[in-house]
Amino acid sequence: MQNVKQTLERSAFGVCSYLGQKIGISSLRVRVYFIYATFVALGSPIIIYLFLAFWMNIRQYIKNNRLVFRSRFE
Repeated sequence: MQNVKQTLERSAFGVCSYLGQKIGISSLRVRVYFIYATFVALGSPIIIYLFLAFWMNIRQYIKNNRLVFRSRFE
């Protein structure tokens, strides 16, 4: 069951789990709030979700490149 959960987290960009860790609540609760907000706001939180996913992906890319750059000169 844990493997399925981890696979879904990675494929869904991990935005809800990242926000849950930063805020200090469970990722399930963040997902539920996101679903409620999407229905109330008629889908506009999806744009915010995609922006956060893009931002997290770029941030990880920069972090990985920094580590590779440092390892070349050590």
